[in-house]
Amino acid sequence: MGLLDGKIAVISGAARGQGRAHAIRLAEEGADIIAFDICSDIDTVPYSLATADEFDDTIEQVRKLDRRIVAEQVDARDYDAVAALIDRGARELGGLDIVVANAGITSYYRSEELTPKQWQTVIDVNLTGVWNLSRAGVPHLIDRGGGSIVMISSSSAHVGLQNLNHYSAAKAGMVGLMQSMAVELGPHMIRVNTIHPTTVRTGMAINQATFDLFLPGVGLSAGSAEAEDKAGEAFKGLNSMPIPWIDPVDISNAVLYLASDMGRYVSGTQLRVDAGSAVK
Repeated sequence: MGLLDGKIAVISGAARGQGRAHAIRLAEEGADIIAFDICSDIDTVPYSLATADEFDDTIEQVRKLDRRIVAEQVDARDYDAVAALIDRGARELGGLDIVVANAGITSYYRSEELTPKQWQTVIDVNLTGVWNLSRAGVPHLIDRGGGSIVMISSSSAHVGLQNLNHYSAAKAGMVGLMQSMAVELGPHMIRVNTIHPTTVRTGMAINQATFDLFLPGVGLSAGSAEAEDKAGEAFKGLNSMPIPWIDPVDISNAVLYLASDMGRYVSGTQLRVDAGSAVK
């Protein structure tokens, strides 16, 4: 028996990285999955986003676990498209129990450099996109008599980081959204929580723009082991534990806890999975 047998979860940003790990981990515990990802680049984001081929791989891995999946290329910023997918997935799979608002992007600019478009794009994906998914999921959770909403925030909601004021603002804003929804939805037995990772070893961290920020002037390629080693040393400085980054499954295990009956009375919580970065 899996911890999520008979449950149905929707996950945004599911094509790779954390989103893929969440889909697989929840499927391993018996959940059927509704998944979406934009599967295209965004012009203000300085690294490549997930592809349709990567999304297909996520879908295949879920199916190999003998779980059902409804998947579609959808932009988290498009409320109508998100709601339509959730409605379709709930019809085909039998409802909705778990919402995992994972999709997120970043870019790196100091306050005096950041443009209105760069600011707005990150806010639209990382905060409004989370609201879009959560709002579209709420009626289905109410129909099921309860459920869990898990929002993937960041350690940047708790500590000040340079070059990330738009990202930090969105991730901190997510905390306010979570707390308000936790109060409103508690009477429906719907739990709402945020998870706050430190740097996670995904395409958001392992890319040339990130390396150029942390290793200015070094000129190393993001595809080289030497660059990753040097970047890892820089990232260690963010954490109190002597590690550069954590793996996506570390966050997926926290999602599982909050989505399952292990966390059945946990709501309104900011769960740090941050290698001690917030207390450093």
